[in-house]
Amino acid sequence: MYEPQDPTRRFDVVVNDEGQHSLWPADRTRPAGWRPLGFSGSHQECLDHVAAVWTDIRPLTTRRETSA
Repeated sequence: MYEPQDPTRRFDVVVNDEGQHSLWPADRTRPAGWRPLGFSGSHQECLDHVAAVWTDIRPLTTRRETSA
């Protein structure tokens, strides 16, 4: 787990095409395939947000296959 050295560092919650969520430092360029989800905050605030909104951690393709 990432332990932030600077508690004032800001992060963005990002998501990929499979619906997987991650945190990314707000001051760094996001890797290809990841887009902002629209939530930024401290490391812990972002972790809390991801826990609240990403309740089914299966990839999107797997969720679609099992619901068909």
